[in-house]
Amino acid sequence: MIRLALWLLGGVLLGGIVHLATVLWLPELATQDAYSRLSPMAPVNAVTAVPSPTPDNAPVPFLDPAFAIAVCRYDLGNGPLKFSVPVSPAYTSVSFYTRNDVAYYAINDRAAGRRVIELELMTTEQRGELPGDEEVTAADRLIVESPTLTGLIVIKALAPEPGLMATAQTALKAAKCAAG
Repeated sequence: MIRLALWLLGGVLLGGIVHLATVLWLPELATQDAYSRLSPMAPVNAVTAVPSPTPDNAPVPFLDPAFAIAVCRYDLGNGPLKFSVPVSPAYTSVSFYTRNDVAYYAINDRAAGRRVIELELMTTEQRGELPGDEEVTAADRLIVESPTLTGLIVIKALAPEPGLMATAQTALKAAKCAAG
């Protein structure tokens, strides 16, 4: 009886280790992540509107049809990036993701406290190269440090009613994401 219990315990432990290793390793093996799905339609360092999801076709799974969505696929290899988006009447959010879909920063219109969300995106090394005696203080501009050179900026504007979707899409069309 004890021998059977030891075999069962060993099997459960081995199964747990294999399960944990698989769950942790699977994201690295996935070939159809958000970055890969959006690469054909989104040029580098430019804002591109994401088509509204339909029941049969969505560029990325689990998109909310109440939001107008745009993305900027960025590459900081040539220098920092200047980003701006006017806020929509209802709600606007901006989320930053690494190439491997790890979220590292997010801001919404209420946190920004302005009619336009403006920031500079750069790596830690690029921020270290900024002149130390600048007249502009950190309070005057928002600097976001990216842990990687490439990634995605996802911009969402809420349309609380279907008739307001055009207004939300117009706000996203005015977004800018360019090297600067």
